[in-house]
Amino acid sequence: MARVAYGEGRDLLVAATVDVVAEKGLRGLTFRAIAERAGVNNSLIAHHFGTREALLAAALDWAVEQSIETTDLLELASEKAFADTLLEAISVRPELQAFQYEMILEARRNELYRAPVTRLYTRYHEVVAESLRHYGVEGDTDAIAQATFAALDGIVLQYMAGVDPADLRGALEQVWAGIRPRLATPVSGD
Repeated sequence: MARVAYGEGRDLLVAATVDVVAEKGLRGLTFRAIAERAGVNNSLIAHHFGTREALLAAALDWAVEQSIETTDLLELASEKAFADTLLEAISVRPELQAFQYEMILEARRNELYRAPVTRLYTRYHEVVAESLRHYGVEGDTDAIAQATFAALDGIVLQYMAGVDPADLRGALEQVWAGIRPRLATPVSGD
């Protein structure tokens, strides 16, 4: 075991949890697998989280924030930047999305994960709505944010399922086309 600096163990465990679940699914998730991936003693998991459910909830919150940061979710610089940024972020860190989808599906079967998954969708909705407001989108911003994120969520899921990114680029351009006319001020680069 490598010596982990104070305060880094929790973050290593959360990131390792995302990686293990993305690679092996929830059935492959064991404290031993996480500890091995993180390079720490598995007693650290119980110390920081206590239960598997608490660990997974923390990992889901972390994955959502990492995904938002990586994708620059709805940075509306231009149609091309919008599509390029999202597709590149998904290809660079696919484990973030794979983990989130595993948790979403598990929430159907296990009510312990419903609250964290609800937080996931609430957080994405907040970020999309905030971005739309920032760019002066006119109309019912909450409903537009809901529809926009639903489209993006489906596009990401299709990417994860192996749909050709060129086809998804066209879909992202259509999402942009739906947002663009609602912008109070045109964005530079268009």
